[in-house]
Amino acid sequence: MKITDYSFKKCERIVSQKEIDLLFSDKGSHSLVAFPVRAVYRITSNIKPQTSNIKLLLSVPKKRFKHAVDRNRVKRQLREAYRHHRHLLTDSMAEGLSLSIAFIWLTDAHFPSETVDHRVSSLLRRIAAKLH
Repeated sequence: MKITDYSFKKCERIVSQKEIDLLFSDKGSHSLVAFPVRAVYRITSNIKPQTSNIKLLLSVPKKRFKHAVDRNRVKRQLREAYRHHRHLLTDSMAEGLSLSIAFIWLTDAHFPSETVDHRVSSLLRRIAAKLH
């Protein structure tokens, strides 16, 4: 029986400005949309084997939601959806590859958690298909 770890550790987050700039540079970055979420991702070779293979960045612009509680709610929904469906990526990751993903919220409307969950899993499936 396999026990799945659904935690979301700090080593799985993109925190460095250098990593963020690299992710959003024109060279090698790709973008997918499943409204209301846009995913920008970059596949690279993993030069640091001790770090996590998949790193995530969440962005909910202040332009979309003026109140922090609204931004935090959307980020919580995105995080939960990613945690429950990240196995789609980990199962299809080849050895020696590293993946950086940014989820960006595109609208100023709230969506039910089920909708967010479905859209994030759709994006992760499409990214996993590109990993082969």
